[in-house]
Amino acid sequence: MVVVKPFSAMRPNEQVAHLVAALPYDVMSSDEARIMVKDNPYSFLHIDRAEIDLDKSVDIYDDRVYNKAKANLKRFEQEGIFVNDTQKKYYFYRQIMGKQAQTGIVGCASIDDYLENRIKKHEFTRADKEIDRIRHVSTCSAQTGPIFLAFKESLELESIIEVETQKKPLYDFVAEDGVRHTVWATDNEAEVAKIEKAFENIDALYIADGHHRAASAVKVGVEKRNQNPNFDGNEEFNFFLSVIFPAKTLRIMDYNRLVKDLNGFTEKEFLDLVSKKIGTVEEYKNGPYHPEKLHTVGMYLGGKWYKVKFHEDICNEATPVERLDCAILQKNLLSSILGIEDPRTDKRIDFAGGIRGLEYLEKRCQEDMCLAISMYPTSLNELMSVADCGDVMPPKSTWFEPKLRSGLLIHKI
Repeated sequence: MVVVKPFSAMRPNEQVAHLVAALPYDVMSSDEARIMVKDNPYSFLHIDRAEIDLDKSVDIYDDRVYNKAKANLKRFEQEGIFVNDTQKKYYFYRQIMGKQAQTGIVGCASIDDYLENRIKKHEFTRADKEIDRIRHVSTCSAQTGPIFLAFKESLELESIIEVETQKKPLYDFVAEDGVRHTVWATDNEAEVAKIEKAFENIDALYIADGHHRAASAVKVGVEKRNQNPNFDGNEEFNFFLSVIFPAKTLRIMDYNRLVKDLNGFTEKEFLDLVSKKIGTVEEYKNGPYHPEKLHTVGMYLGGKWYKVKFHEDICNEATPVERLDCAILQKNLLSSILGIEDPRTDKRIDFAGGIRGLEYLEKRCQEDMCLAISMYPTSLNELMSVADCGDVMPPKSTWFEPKLRSGLLIHKI
């Protein structure tokens, strides 16, 4: 069983919600954030990336940044940009991007479920990124960015979502990128109890996106427990803000690779090695090639696209993580042929989320890269299988779209 509690959100008033809602802090640079907030004093980036309100000379990890975030959050509340719900509620959050629609329940997941692995992870986290969000949460006394969670199946929760989202929403707007965001809430005691009970019937939740935010929220909670040895487990710091979706409704996009050089090989030598060690290589003359099934990748090299179908013998690995296309590619091509041993640190490789399109890969190869590799997207079932085994995905395995907006619902701790 897992515990997901209702909470009293701090949230924007209806008139400015569409201006407050912002993309996650970690999908942009400071310079990009400064451009995004131009002419928008309501953007939540004034809180999530508060360095944008300070001189560019100030380091993004300076104490002044976190203090500015706290001051901006307080100001937003004092000026009525944010309001505070008085009753504990569950909220429902729907995003529609093109034909993709996903609706999750917004509540607060338990740090104990995280610590005891009922909330399952599939990524390593970096200490510097954790420390940043730990300081942000601690200074603001609030969790400002939701964790993106998924559950395998619950007919009961899916039915509740269907019923509750027929009601009048709190917010309903289309963001500047064309994604529609709609939020509902329920404080009906019977419904709240029903939702809480339904979560108790679920064995596990899976982090889809937001590993650093989750780890940071949990560490803040543990620290507050240490500071309050008589805690009873019901304090708000024992829980972290989450949006929890039925896994079957989520979409993972491709996460593509870009390589700076061929490790000393000529194009012909490289293609011969790929044909010998990786799979059949066929020139694709119908424009950019996007793989249509597992164990197939596209390659853009020398102004041409190629379709590469993996040899069967390199796909028969023992564990779910080893059978991932990105793991097969890393072992047999990036490492074995191109000498890229650690894609996390090697400067010869870069990555591009599928939202950018394959034309972006071509553009990069004309500018600063030599080889582009288009991937077939990892599936949610693959992700959950890896997490169930206690393994972690290779770096840059998943790209979720649409991204959850920050600032619509905030959890005070």
